[in-house]
Amino acid sequence: MNRRQFVQNTAVAGLATQILPFPIFGRNAPSEKINIGLIGVHSRGSWLAGIFSKLPGAEVGYICDVEDGAIANGLKAVEKAGQTRKPTVIKDLRKLLEQKDLDAVAIAAPDHWHAPAGILACSAGKHVYVEKPCGHNPQEGEWLLEAARNHNRIVQMGSQRRSWPTLQQAAQDIRDGAIGRPYFARAWYYNNRKPIGKGKAIAVPPTLNWELWQGPAPRMNYQDNVVHYNWHWFWNWGTGEACNNGTHEIDCCRWLMGLDFPTKVTSAGGRYAYSGDDWQTPDTQLATFEFGDKATITWEGLSCQAFGPEKSGRGFTIYGDKGVLSAPESGPDYQILDLAGKVVKDVKGDAPTSASSTNAVSPGGERLDAYHLDNFLESIRGKAKPNADIAQGHKSVLLCHLANIAQRTGSIIHTDPTNGHILHDKEAQKYWSREYEKGWKPIV
Repeated sequence: MNRRQFVQNTAVAGLATQILPFPIFGRNAPSEKINIGLIGVHSRGSWLAGIFSKLPGAEVGYICDVEDGAIANGLKAVEKAGQTRKPTVIKDLRKLLEQKDLDAVAIAAPDHWHAPAGILACSAGKHVYVEKPCGHNPQEGEWLLEAARNHNRIVQMGSQRRSWPTLQQAAQDIRDGAIGRPYFARAWYYNNRKPIGKGKAIAVPPTLNWELWQGPAPRMNYQDNVVHYNWHWFWNWGTGEACNNGTHEIDCCRWLMGLDFPTKVTSAGGRYAYSGDDWQTPDTQLATFEFGDKATITWEGLSCQAFGPEKSGRGFTIYGDKGVLSAPESGPDYQILDLAGKVVKDVKGDAPTSASSTNAVSPGGERLDAYHLDNFLESIRGKAKPNADIAQGHKSVLLCHLANIAQRTGSIIHTDPTNGHILHDKEAQKYWSREYEKGWKPIV
C-alpha cells in the first residue's frame, strides 16, 4: 500500500490528518521558516541536518560540534541537501543558544549531553528535538520534562516510529480491538558488534575539544577507543543497548498497548559474547517489564549476535486474547494474525526499512524520518501536536533505565505505577541520578 492509497483507504477517523498532505520535500513557506541548530553532527546529527535542510520552511542555520571532522560532516550534509545558506559553526553550545535568530535545536550528541543540552535550550527559549534517550538517567528525563513545561517549549524525542503512518494505523487497529485485549509483547534488537579492545591513554587529538565533549560528565582521561561511537558502552557517557536501540521497540509496545509506568522490572544478562575489552554495559540482556495485572513487555538485546527472531535484526510482536500484531524490523510493515496464525491484515509501508547495522544511521530511511521531523516543525508552528512529546519519551526511556538499574544491581525493581519511581531499594535508587562535573549540573 503506498501513501496515497493509505490516505484514501483508511477508515480511521482523524488519522489522515497526521499524514503529510503535501510532498514531503516540496513545500515552500518562507514566512514560516524555522532556523535550526544541530548539536552533534558526526553521524546521526549530520543525517538530521540533511533532512531538515530539505524540509519546507526550515533551514539549518547553525552547526555545533566539538570535533572538526564531525563539523565537516554536518556542513557537507547541508550542502548536499541543496541548502544555499552555509550554516554558521559554533563549537560551544552555550554560545549557540545565545543566538537570537535560533528557533530550535536538534540534539544528536552523546547520551550524557541529551538532557543537559535540552534543558539549557528550553531555558534559552528554544524548542528541542532530542534523539533517544532523552536522558542519561531517570532524573534527567523528569528534569527535561519539567523544563519543557516551565518554559512552554516543544520538546520532541526521536521516537520516529510514532510518526510513521502505518504504525499510527497499527495503534488504531489495536484500539479498535483488532487483536482483542493486548496483554503481552516481545521486542528485540540483534546486531553483530565487535569488541572495542583495551583503550590506550593518548594525547587528545588537536581536532577535538575533550573538555566540551565531556561537558556534564565527571572527568576521565582521554583514551583511543571512546570517540566517536564506543562511548555507548561506557556508563560514564552511555546507556547501553537498552537505551541505544531498545528504546524504539519498547516505546512501540508501550504506545500500542496503551501502557504508562510499570510496577516491576527485572533484567538478566551480561558481557557474554566477548571478554577482556573495555565494554562495560551488557551485550546480552533480557529485560521484563510488568504493568500490574494488565500486561508484560519483554525486550531481548543481543549486541553481538545478528540472527534475531523472525530473521530480523529488530522488531516487536504484540499478543492479544483475540490475535497478534507482528512487526519484524519494527515497521513500517506489519501483519495482524488470528489465534490460529492466519494473516487477516497485511499492511505495507510507503518506504522500505533496512536491517540493523552499526553503520545504519537510520534503518527507516530519509522519508520515514522526515515524517517525524516535519511533525516537530508543525508543532512549533502550532499546527500539530508532537507525536513523541517528552512526556511520552520519558516514560519509554525510563523503562530502559530501570532495566539497566536492575541489571547493575541484580535487583527485582518494584516501582510506583504513578511515576515509575523505585520503591524500597536504596541501592537501586542510587542510580536514579548521577554525579556531575562541578559547575555542569543541570538547573531547571
